[in-house]
Order: sequence, then structure tokens, then C-alpha cells
Amino acid sequence: MGPLLASLRREARLLRARPWDLAMVSWVPLLSVLLLAWIFSAGLPQRLPITVWDQDHSSVSRQLVRFLEATPGLAVRSQALNASEAQWELQSMASYAVVQIPPGFARAVKRGHAANVVLLHNAQLATHSSLIQRDLRQVVGVLSAGIEMQARAKRGDPQQVLRVRMEPVQTNLVSLFNISTNYEQFLAAALIPALLHILAMTAGAWSVGRELRDRTLGDWLQAAAGPRTAGWSVLLGALTGKLVLPWLSLSACGWTGLLWLTLGRGWAVAGSLAWVGLGLAALVAVSLAAGALLAALTLSLRTALSGAGLLSAPAFAFSGVGFPLLAMPAAARGWAVSMPYTHYARLQIEQFQMGAPVVQSLPIVCSLALATLVLLLLATAGLARGLRSPDKWGGR
Repeated sequence: MGPLLASLRREARLLRARPWDLAMVSWVPLLSVLLLAWIFSAGLPQRLPITVWDQDHSSVSRQLVRFLEATPGLAVRSQALNASEAQWELQSMASYAVVQIPPGFARAVKRGHAANVVLLHNAQLATHSSLIQRDLRQVVGVLSAGIEMQARAKRGDPQQVLRVRMEPVQTNLVSLFNISTNYEQFLAAALIPALLHILAMTAGAWSVGRELRDRTLGDWLQAAAGPRTAGWSVLLGALTGKLVLPWLSLSACGWTGLLWLTLGRGWAVAGSLAWVGLGLAALVAVSLAAGALLAALTLSLRTALSGAGLLSAPAFAFSGVGFPLLAMPAAARGWAVSMPYTHYARLQIEQFQMGAPVVQSLPIVCSLALATLVLLLLATAGLARGLRSPDKWGGR
């Protein structure tokens, strides 16, 4: 424990003497976590602005507009008078969609013919587009059913028979997890660990790379070794001691975010919150070790930081949370499986929302812990090589 404690004390002195280094592993990550939680605090997107282009100007079209205004997810921002105004609303992104009610809409409805409502939307904004499509389908379905039921009622059809005739085959959709489709529970809970994964890899690369840049690699390892020879056990202890403080700080930031999303916001955890916290701590540990390995192998702070960004920044995109993992090409899926965040994301979903037994998530925590040990050993080998090459110290 001597090299570990000596390295830990030295790292604590360095962080106290360098406020911005300390900020990178303390209040900046905490502020980022709280910012992410605040961004998604609304939970469900509400009042998405749309424009109505009413070319019919009938009582039926006005009723449709009233239904759109009454839908919580939509807000009728304006009513376009022509195609140019509708195009401007979309291209300026003042509105996310334009609902076009064509001329003759009411006449077609009264004659019993099919009448179309056209939705012009930007599918590039996938979330906005899908939510607006869902709400418009509900509004048009309610309006269409009401008109049909009124027509059949006038012909003398009984009220009980009308409901069966209007929808003889029904779909029963059962949401098992995240029933309210709340984006805070879905995205915020997934993005906070992804952010910490990036920050931890960066902190690991910076902690070791800084010693190379400042030509203090020998001083650091000698201070950890003391009168002993800087062997493998000494180097491993020194590296572990250097990463302990960032690990504790970043893990605490992640635990704060999890507690805020659960106890603070009232979200019930279906499984074990403690197991999620343990998995998050393991993710931070493996990320720090990976960043340290990049610095130890490249012996360059700049290259290590670039590598940390290259590996960690796309982790969320490959995790299967935003885009289905099984729908990815084999190469992309292989890359995703090699990333630690992919496995942590699965653990969090299993415990946070699905209530899976702890034994199901046990292999993930064990794999992250084993990966941390392997990466630390490889980084130790890199430090031993770097210790023998003082001519490479001082590079950026």
C-alpha cells in the first residue's frame, strides 16, 4: 500500500495546486450532470409548434384545428395563407410541421368520401417528427370516428353497436417498462453515464500524460517507490493511487445524478439501485484505466487525449440505446460490444427499468472489473517502458 498512498498524496497536492485540473474531476462534471438532468426535467416534449394551412375554411376544418390546439403535445403557432408561408415556417424551423387541410375537405366528408389531411414535416428531426405524427393520427382518428358515429346515429344505429362497428379489431398495446415514455427516465439516465465515461477517459489520459508533458514521470514514480526499486508492483500501486481521487470524484458525480433521477424526481427503481451504482463505479474505473493506458502506450498527452475522445465520444451512439444494436452491421455491432459503456447501459436498463434479477447483471460488473485490472496491468507495462525512455518525455 506504500506506493499507492504515496502516489495518492502526491496527486492530491497536485490537484490542490492546479485548480483547473481539480475542476475537471470535481465541479465541472457535477455541473454537467446537473445540466443534463435539468435539460430533460420536462420529461415529455410538450407544445411542439406546428403551422396549419387551412385551404377549406369550413366548420369541419376549424373543428380539426381546435382539436390540434387542445392536444397537449402540439401548439398551433400560426396559420399559413399560402404555400410560401408554409414553406418559410418549415425552412426557418419556426414550426416543426405544417398540417395542410386541402380544399373540398368538408365536402368530401359530408358525401362519405375519403378526405385527406396532409402533414409536411422534417423527418431529419426524428423525435419531433414521430411525436407530431403520433398526435396528428390521434386527432384525425378522433375526428373521423366522431363524424362517422354521428352519421350512423342519424341513420338509427344503436350506440352500443356503433363502437364495435367503428373498430371491430382492436390492438392492445402493453408497455412493460417506461410506460409514460418519459425522456428523463430514458435519455437523461443514459446520457449521464455516457458523459462520465468521456470525462473519465479524458481524466485518465490527462493524469498520466501530464507527468510526461511536464517531464515528471520519473519524479512521480520515484516518490511512490521511495527507497524501493520501481518494479511492477510499485508501478501498479503508483498508477492506482493516481487514479483513486478522480475515480471517487467522478463516481460521486454519477451517484448524485442517479439519486436525483430516483429519489429527487420520484422515479421508482424496478431493480437494485445499489447494483446500478456499483456498475457505474466500475464503468468510471475502466474508463480511467483506458485513458491511462492510452497515455502510457503513446507517451504523448496530445495523442492520448485525442484517442480518449475518439473512443469515448461515440459510445452512446453504439450502445443500442438510441439506435437498435441488433439492427447495426456486424462490424458496428462488434465495435459496440467492445465498448464498456454498451455493457453498462444494458445493466442500467435491466436494473433501473426492467427489474431483472441481480444475478443477470452480475457478469457485466465482473467483466468491467476484470477489464479494469487488465487495462491497469497494460498501462503499468507502458509506464515501465516509458521509464526507460526519458528522451520521449516532455512531448505534447
